[in-house]
Amino acid sequence: MSDFARHLPLSQRGQGDDPSVTADRRGALADVVDRAADLLADAPDAPPGLAAAFLDVAGLRAEATGPAADGTMPLREVAQRVRAGRRRSIRALAAGVKALLLLARDLSADAGVDPFIAGAAALYASAAAPADRRAAVRGHTVRATDAPWTFGSGPPLEATSAQIAAFLLGVSDEPPRRPATGRG
Repeated sequence: MSDFARHLPLSQRGQGDDPSVTADRRGALADVVDRAADLLADAPDAPPGLAAAFLDVAGLRAEATGPAADGTMPLREVAQRVRAGRRRSIRALAAGVKALLLLARDLSADAGVDPFIAGAAALYASAAAPADRRAAVRGHTVRATDAPWTFGSGPPLEATSAQIAAFLLGVSDEPPRRPATGRG
């Protein structure tokens, strides 16, 4: 076999693992919890129990030490524990994003989730979601309109990253749509 492969762009990489690549989602999950704390801080008249509901959906109730003196859950402390604690999987991140999207919906607020975090959760959910949601995107290229990511192949479907994640995670019933063609 000839050695032409050594002239290809990817063949010039060094041998060994790339230590910057990790499946640990601690930082992203902590950012999601911090964003939930921001949403609740911006809504002082929010119904009680939303922080606890967020922690339950996110699977982070065990990280909370209990209610603060004012009866609220200390989400900033939970974010710090997540950031410093054990490794977190993409499944845990998807649960956190779902909890954030539900919280934002309950507060009638913009979730403000990072488009790449929402994209990671959407990609996970595209394989783990119920069959009807997976079927809605199967055979299509799902494209975020607010971030440079896509997944899948076929005719395009697009929406914002948060809308795609909300649909695939079961928070919304609005699937991504085919892009407007500009023809009337």
